[in-house]
Amino acid sequence: MDKIKIIGGKKLEGKIFISGAKNAALPLICASLLTDDTVTLTNMPQLSDIKSMNALLETMGTKIDEFNDFMDGHETKTYSYRTQKFDSLVAPYDYVRKMRASYYVLGPVLARKGHVELSLPGGCAIGARPMDIHLTSLEQMGAKIEIKNGYVHADIDGRLKGAHIIFPLASVGATCNILMAATLAEGQTIIENAAKEPEIGDLITLLNKMGAKIEGINTSILKITGVKKLNGATHKVIADRIEAGSYAIAAAITKGKIELVNAQPQTLQVPLKILKSMGIKIEERENSIIVDAQNVNFEGKDIMTDYYPGFPTDLQAQFMALMTVADGASLVTEQIWENRFMHVPELLRMGANINVHGHASAIVRGVKRLSGAPVMATDLRASFALVLAGLAAEGETTVNRVYHLDRGYEKLDEKLKAVGAEIRRVSEAEDE
Repeated sequence: MDKIKIIGGKKLEGKIFISGAKNAALPLICASLLTDDTVTLTNMPQLSDIKSMNALLETMGTKIDEFNDFMDGHETKTYSYRTQKFDSLVAPYDYVRKMRASYYVLGPVLARKGHVELSLPGGCAIGARPMDIHLTSLEQMGAKIEIKNGYVHADIDGRLKGAHIIFPLASVGATCNILMAATLAEGQTIIENAAKEPEIGDLITLLNKMGAKIEGINTSILKITGVKKLNGATHKVIADRIEAGSYAIAAAITKGKIELVNAQPQTLQVPLKILKSMGIKIEERENSIIVDAQNVNFEGKDIMTDYYPGFPTDLQAQFMALMTVADGASLVTEQIWENRFMHVPELLRMGANINVHGHASAIVRGVKRLSGAPVMATDLRASFALVLAGLAAEGETTVNRVYHLDRGYEKLDEKLKAVGAEIRRVSEAEDE
């Protein structure tokens, strides 16, 4: 199992290319299941989650072609997907356990084929994330749902029926799943309290290119008029705002200066506002963000996670790492997931001063310098927080369980090395 080793204290300077968004690409891939035509996705990130989703679709009968591409001088990937016929309507445990987002096959396959079997999903261990909203919404649309032997069995007679659905909370996963299902439903579906993340807007853009009729993009009320058939389309995946935010913090925590090429500042307004309030210079360009923390003694700021356009829960761990070396105290409040402070014990091993109160809040008091230490990654975003801490720490930090990072950060060690980090990836054998 690979590890990341970092010698801290290096100021990062240069440019980092921001890859396509993982959280956009995964539902976009599954949208291809709604048609027997070819769907082509450009600016695709090279991540283990993408490989896992591709492998799952191939077991179901999707033909996938991969192409090398270039954007702003950086190599990217393009994939084409075509599912003319299904070899299987089952998303098996061996695939789904690796990646929670596999549940995105549920809505499209059910809508197109009238039956689907989905293993109950796995993913990061950051609290209970039940599928109740997905399943009850599909039941409102006429689906018959049964859970047995660890699988969701869903059936419909004919087509799904349009329904007026009010989500109890603004679930990104449920919004994507029901959106896709509703495109082929009979009549109109209205989703109230829909999530408004940019990745959902990206999905709506693709679906409308495919012939869907969806109104209300970037709002909490979506109206979908079902059609009988969708066609193929070509679509560019939006830039990953969480990757961009993570590297923005890397510039800040090392007091460096980085241009985030291909980043979209409009998707990161709250995190950028907080960085500005800390005294860090932010220059927003049309397709890039320059983060300049040179000669800045920044102060800690309170953060509270919220649904988009609020502060993203996927940047909470990274911001906490930044606050460990900021002046003064910060209050970090997590409102989305109830078990998302698992990085705290590892930061404490590096000399951070953090007091957790219950499951929802933590007080972070800045220290002058963190110390390198062996640490254990617990989930995707916590992993990057430990990398950030290692970049700022004195001495060597070893981050174990790098497979978490591979799920969401493309070529992390190469990107950081290119801007001056002393970082290397080693196998367990090399480390002995």
